[in-house]
Amino acid sequence: MNTSLNQWNKELPLQLSEVLTSIDTVPDMQAVRTDVLTEKEITEIAARLEAARMLSLKETYTNIAAKTSLSSRTIARISDWLQSGAGGYKKAISLIDTHHAHLSPARD
Repeated sequence: MNTSLNQWNKELPLQLSEVLTSIDTVPDMQAVRTDVLTEKEITEIAARLEAARMLSLKETYTNIAAKTSLSSRTIARISDWLQSGAGGYKKAISLIDTHHAHLSPARD
């Protein structure tokens, strides 16, 4: 399943990776994503990350679909990638968990 990793060795995808890893603030990252991605793409990526996080917590497909509006087929693909992909979802979940551990509780 890691055959898609080869795409990142090409010039333009590598350039994209280098740009994204060079951004060091949330507002700068949001600005780049706003200009580069459509609103639908941003929503889809965010939903996929949430689905991966929920899968890692053993949530049901029904609960994941209700929260993310993703199809069961997409959730199944995310589950496959989570188990045998390049490790990107696992890294993202780790970053989400780390980031949320450092946030103050929401205030009313």
